[in-house]
Amino acid sequence: MNEKTLDSAAAGGSAADLVTAGILVIGDEILSGRTKDKNIGYIAEYLTAMGIDLEEVRIVPDVEAEIVAALNALRSRYTYVFTTGGIGPTHDDITADAVAKAFGVPLDVDQRAVDLIAERVGRDGLNAARLRMARIPRGADLVDNPVSKAPGFWIGNVIVMAGIPSVMQAMLDAVAPKLATGVKLLSETVRADLREGDIGTELGQVAKQHPDVMIGSYPFADEDGRPNTNLVVRGRDPQKLAAAKAAVEAMLIAVRAALALPRH
Repeated sequence: MNEKTLDSAAAGGSAADLVTAGILVIGDEILSGRTKDKNIGYIAEYLTAMGIDLEEVRIVPDVEAEIVAALNALRSRYTYVFTTGGIGPTHDDITADAVAKAFGVPLDVDQRAVDLIAERVGRDGLNAARLRMARIPRGADLVDNPVSKAPGFWIGNVIVMAGIPSVMQAMLDAVAPKLATGVKLLSETVRADLREGDIGTELGQVAKQHPDVMIGSYPFADEDGRPNTNLVVRGRDPQKLAAAKAAVEAMLIAVRAALALPRH
C-alpha cells in the first residue's frame, strides 16, 4: 500500500476542529492468536462516523507495567483512549488495577457496580470473583453495560470497556452521546482498473498538488482475478476533496491512454 500520510489537521481541518483517539487492546489471548480481535475495526468505523480520528492502536499483554506505560503514553497524546479487555472476574483481569495505578488513585469495590451486578446474579451470587468486576478506580464514572450488567468505567479521558464484542459495542453506544466530536473526515473511492505499479509516479504527483487531502492506494484482485487498485481520497473540505478526486480521475484517464488500455 502506498499512502500519503499526513497529520489529521492536514486533511482539511484546523487543530481546534479535531478530536482524536487511541485504542489500547489488552490481553495475552489476542497476542497469542487464540482470540481474534473484532473490536478495533468496529471502534474505528464508529469513531470515524462520529467525527473522531482514530490515530493509534496498541496491543499489550496482561502485564500491569505494560498496560500502565501504554495507557499513560496514549492518554497524554489523544483526546480519548478506549481500552478493551481485562475487566472480567479472573485473576488475569488486571485492567482496573493498571488504570488506577496510571491515575494514581485507589481501586475500590464500588457500591454502584455491586448493585448493578446483583441485578443480574442476585445478592447471593456476589462471590469474590464477581466482586472483582465491581472494583472501580476512585472518581471514575460508570459505563453502562445493558448486556451483562458488569460496568465499564470512564476516568479522565480513558474509557474502559469489555473485550467481548457484544458488550463492548453496547458500552460504546452508552458513551457515544457524551463524546466531543470534530469535523468529519469525508472519503471518496475511485477504481483505477490499473495496477499500483502503473500509476505510482503519477499518483505521487497528484498527491503533491493536493496537500490538503490524503490519498491512499489499495491493491486488490478484481472479479476476474486480475490485479487492480482502489484509490481513496480523504479530506474534510468537500471542495478540496472533489478537486483531488477529479485530478485522480484525470490522471487515470491519461495513464490508460498512454498504456493504450480501454476505459472501464
